[in-house]
Amino acid sequence: MVVKKRVLVVDDEPSILHVTKIALGIAGYDIVTTTNGEAALQLVQTQTFDIMLLDILMLPLTGFDVLKRLREFSQIPVIAMTAKNDLGARALKEGANDFVAKPFLPEQLVKKIEVNLDAHKSGSDTPNV
Repeated sequence: MVVKKRVLVVDDEPSILHVTKIALGIAGYDIVTTTNGEAALQLVQTQTFDIMLLDILMLPLTGFDVLKRLREFSQIPVIAMTAKNDLGARALKEGANDFVAKPFLPEQLVKKIEVNLDAHKSGSDTPNV
């Protein structure tokens, strides 16, 4: 039996959550979604996830706030999602493993997840892309 990789998707835009959940579900992932950073932090503390997709521009906690608090207790791989490339670069500096620019193609996101899961499994902090 193949164990599905669990992905936590954090985004305050319901349409992004919906499309991402469908695309990743088709790709064979087990998806959990939430619309805010506080809930995401609680989920990571109470459940096991293989990777997190994290929107940067959310309120009241931004993705940067979530990253800072998350890195105090977890090294789960995080792919930041943002429409602003400069925020993606900042997310990498603040603890994200990778970033994807919005809007993204579902297959682009799946590839990023695979690369980051492989890098995490091999003990590398950064993917080789």
